Amino acid sequence: MRAFDRPALTRTLEQGAASLPLVLDARQIAALMDYLALLAKWNGVYNLTAVRDPAQMVTQHLLDSLAVAPAFADARHILDVGAGGGLPGIVLAIARPDMQVSLIDTVHKKTAFLTQVKAELGLANVTVHTGRVEELRVPQPFDVITSRAFADLADFVNWSNHLLAPDGRFIAMKGVMPEKEIAGLPAGWTVADIRSVHVPGLQAERHLIVISREAS
Repeated sequence: MRAFDRPALTRTLEQGAASLPLVLDARQIAALMDYLALLAKWNGVYNLTAVRDPAQMVTQHLLDSLAVAPAFADARHILDVGAGGGLPGIVLAIARPDMQVSLIDTVHKKTAFLTQVKAELGLANVTVHTGRVEELRVPQPFDVITSRAFADLADFVNWSNHLLAPDGRFIAMKGVMPEKEIAGLPAGWTVADIRSVHVPGLQAERHLIVISREAS
């Protein structure tokens, strides 16, 4: 792993965040950097992400997740499925402390990391679940369920739609436009919106696919 140059990484994060329609204060920037430091440290042992260079993590993980935050503007209770190292869930929880964020993953070492992040950063708005999303039961449905490169859209919807509020929506983070996946959505579900996302410093396609129930 390359050296963790916190001042330089912080400048990259601040410059990238400044180009987004998102306002972060100094405390939130510091929390994001604390999270990145934990991710880089744990990644050496637990292989949480294939990205090893902290500078690339700023762009490919932090800014990539921050760039989608405006799509969650009216969300209050969200679930991040296949949360892995906490992307986008942990980043959204820091950027939006008014939002309750639940994260679920089947891999214990990943949820152990997420639990450590929650404790060290004092993220009272975060809940971590270990297990399969198909088996998750919660007292309150989610108004948004999201994922980042988790699964085919049809599987994503089929496995987790029991957790979605009646007027809720899925927001799937994808790279190139997943046209075949969209065509394969299960009956009763429709693409409500497709948004192209620009990530500062990243020369790659990013799309948000917003899925909702078809009107009856």
